Amino acid sequence: MSGLVSYVSCAVLWLGLLVKAPDLIRHRHDPSLRTICAVLGLAGLCFFLGAPPTVGAVNRLSGVPNLAAPLTYVAITAYSAASQILVAVWRGGPGAHRTIRRWVLAYCGVVLGIATLFVLGEAPVERRTDLDTYYATTPYLREMIVLYLAGHLTAVTVTAVSALRWAREVRGWLRAGLVTLGVGAVCGTGFSVSKLVAVVARWSGLDWSALDAEVARSAAALGALLVVAGVLLPLAGPRLTEWRRAWRTYVRLAPLERELDGVLARRSLRLPHPRWASPTTLLIWRRTSIHNGLSHLDAYVDRELYDETLRAALHETGAPEQAAATAWAVVIATAARGEASLAGDVPVRRPASDGESRWFQERAPGTDALVRIADALATSPLVRTAGTTGSGARAMAAERSSPV
Repeated sequence: MSGLVSYVSCAVLWLGLLVKAPDLIRHRHDPSLRTICAVLGLAGLCFFLGAPPTVGAVNRLSGVPNLAAPLTYVAITAYSAASQILVAVWRGGPGAHRTIRRWVLAYCGVVLGIATLFVLGEAPVERRTDLDTYYATTPYLREMIVLYLAGHLTAVTVTAVSALRWAREVRGWLRAGLVTLGVGAVCGTGFSVSKLVAVVARWSGLDWSALDAEVARSAAALGALLVVAGVLLPLAGPRLTEWRRAWRTYVRLAPLERELDGVLARRSLRLPHPRWASPTTLLIWRRTSIHNGLSHLDAYVDRELYDETLRAALHETGAPEQAAATAWAVVIATAARGEASLAGDVPVRRPASDGESRWFQERAPGTDALVRIADALATSPLVRTAGTTGSGARAMAAERSSPV
């Protein structure tokens, strides 16, 4: 794997860590959040330490020919353990803390063993990409290599089995995250298996270093990225779903806002359009503009037209919600045209009761109802016949509601 690919992967992972950092500061005692940040940070560290330029720099600055190797092995070991701990944290249960404690102690032992065996061994020749196969027969270094590979294989195997088994019991974004994490862990097994095969081949006098240099590194890169994607999916998925739902609602409300465009512009009722805003913010902006326009149209409401249209639409469709939306749409379209015809004058309210004068404000529909009203504005023939006074719509409503 080239240094550029390693550094780009590291940057992406640490960018995700940077995004989660504010949440970690606010909720530093959340075990799930801490473990997620550990997975992101350690995965990025593995890519950073494993890049050939970093390997050369660490060896040169430390004065130890292959010091970068045990540092990378420790990062890989810690990342593998963090992935398994994350699954245990997510699943919870009465035995979760005991399981996590055992994993932490076990992999602290692996890290200590890696450091001890590297100190006891001798690796005078710097190897930036094939150290595992080059020193596969060297005392102590041989054991160090087998130890970290066995630890990694154990962790990713348990992670894959746990994640994929649990994925069958859940749904939604958590299931997608667990499946992705499990597949990433399966790819991760390719890293340790390829290296172990290359090491065993070296013991037999064969040179299968290509497994170490190419296959193992590619499997590690793919596995790490999939694991991190699996970690982030349950976090980002619900927000993406919310944004998609907000965007669809924002788009569907467009006919209603267009109907109110004249009054919003003439009366300066529309708020400034937010720039670089999320779909949720855009939806709030459009919904606020719509409510502002409806509140202003109280002076032009024809309540009799609403009742007549409601009866006609209910007689035709038999669906109360759809009928109410059609009646709202006809009244809004008629009121908007009435307001437009008197745009240069101060609107005069017709005699009405106190409650009637605030008809739109007191009966303000919710977002789902606004969407149905917008749909009716775009499709209902009753709305298309609404004239300046509503007489056209009233005539059609009377015709459709009359018994045959």
